[in-house]
Amino acid sequence: MPTPAPFSPTRWTLVLQAGGDTPEARAALGELCEIYYAPVLEFIRRWRHDGDADAASDQAHAFFESVLARGQLGDPDPERGRFRSYLLGAVKHFLYEQGRAASAAKRGAGAEHQTLDEGLEVGVPPADDAVFDRAWALTVIGRALDELGSEMAAAGKGEQFEAFKPWLDGNAAGSQSDAGAALGLSATATKVAVHRLRERLRKKVRAEIAATLENPADLDAELRHLVSTLSRPA
Repeated sequence: MPTPAPFSPTRWTLVLQAGGDTPEARAALGELCEIYYAPVLEFIRRWRHDGDADAASDQAHAFFESVLARGQLGDPDPERGRFRSYLLGAVKHFLYEQGRAASAAKRGAGAEHQTLDEGLEVGVPPADDAVFDRAWALTVIGRALDELGSEMAAAGKGEQFEAFKPWLDGNAAGSQSDAGAALGLSATATKVAVHRLRERLRKKVRAEIAATLENPADLDAELRHLVSTLSRPA
């Protein structure tokens, strides 16, 4: 009986296996940071409560620069098995340290020092994980849609993809049958085409999530988390 082929390293396993200290690991971490910039930016923007988009963007860039500069990811932590969990924990820590530094600077300048009820210094980010998770889920879906769109265009079916995309991204407003009829498809053929697109999109979403996990066994749980996140009110 042949030995099962080992799982191919994902972007995140490349980072974890090497501790982020090889060219391949650094490239993989850099790609992950670039891909999932939006969830971090949204989390920081909501944490600031001041509507300063430029300041939030500056902080997001500073955070990712700090992650990429460290190389090593610190002590072993089970949550690091999921890049989503690692990234959220890391940005919270980053904002906490920034808040501490700002508080220390104010004390040094003679400003009054304030604390939160929990005894933590002003500047500690609130536990608003839902904001991050929703932005994460939308990023995953968006990347999967873009990949499917490119694949369909390469197969000469770009028009079909664009026509049925509203039934993939949840923005459908018209009649699915009418959209199909405009392409010369019967109602039955339209249902089959949309069903197949949804199945292909689901596979691409799974692949996108898998690239951020260390253990393939976590994939179904992460997919359920994504679906649950998107089902909650924004």
